Amino acid sequence: MTRSAPVVVVVEEPGAPEPPGLDALAGCGAAVHVVRTEEELAAVAAEADVVAIYDFRSDLLHRLDGRLGAVTWVHAASAGLDAVLSPEVVARRAAGEVVVTNARGTFDRPIAEFVLAVLLLFAKDLRTTLDHQVARRWVHRDTEPLAGRRVLVVGAGSIGRATARLLGAVGMEVAGVARRARPDDPDMTRVVGADRLHDELAHADDVVVCAPLTAATRGMFDAEAFAAMRPGARFVNVGRGAIVDEDALLAALRSGHVGAAALDVFATEPLPDDHPFWAMEQVVVSPHQSGDEVGWRGALTRQLSDELGRWQRGEPLLAVVDDAAVEATVGTPAR
Repeated sequence: MTRSAPVVVVVEEPGAPEPPGLDALAGCGAAVHVVRTEEELAAVAAEADVVAIYDFRSDLLHRLDGRLGAVTWVHAASAGLDAVLSPEVVARRAAGEVVVTNARGTFDRPIAEFVLAVLLLFAKDLRTTLDHQVARRWVHRDTEPLAGRRVLVVGAGSIGRATARLLGAVGMEVAGVARRARPDDPDMTRVVGADRLHDELAHADDVVVCAPLTAATRGMFDAEAFAAMRPGARFVNVGRGAIVDEDALLAALRSGHVGAAALDVFATEPLPDDHPFWAMEQVVVSPHQSGDEVGWRGALTRQLSDELGRWQRGEPLLAVVDDAAVEATVGTPAR
């Protein structure tokens, strides 16, 4: 079946410019509407075939629940799915009426490179080197190798796997935590189930959170989890802020039990300017940009355009979200 002249609704962040490359969608014959508010989305939802959520913080689909008209495809221009899996979308997907896709693969390598960069920053103590440079102090000191350090990657999806491959390439010993154990994993020495998280934390020199925000991962890193970590271990979060109890992390950093942290995501974004993380020398605060290398916005639209071409031709989409990802996000069986 060939579809012509689809109506594509792009949900963008309020105040943000239109995503670059939308003319490629129009070039596929699509009528494109960019909306930023509930009222704007409601005005065009009834005629829409496709809704693409570019604002990963948006709750517009949830607020519009029950009013999606004849939409048959919902796309998340992000790795996470919480913005798109409204009750209506979940129910209609289960009934075979809606397909859900996401930006699979777009952010994998950039996020992996960010993780490697911050682990190198800690191991090579680059912050102190820069401080000495500013003060014109010549202070020789030894630094640490990354090779041989044991790193635990929490979240074994495409981002976690790309991270594991890159860290393994520099000689780190990489283990993983996933929803379920995976025997004979090609990218990690072992992948255990989430029920073994605290056991694995006790052995890791570095802990990297790459997991999406789901019913199971919300609050996963609480005071008990940080207490289970090796004294002095370093912590990196490139998943979602709500996975971490930030008060518990703050206490662990102040006590020295957690040696350092690199945080790209936070419970409240932007991070409030009076938050203690800003002033802590052992903390790297990054403004949710670990996956945003030059050209990422255009890459998202190119992916959507390519998928739209397949959708129009009646071909299978490449980035379809599976039942396991839906179930993990909403906390109930996908079907």
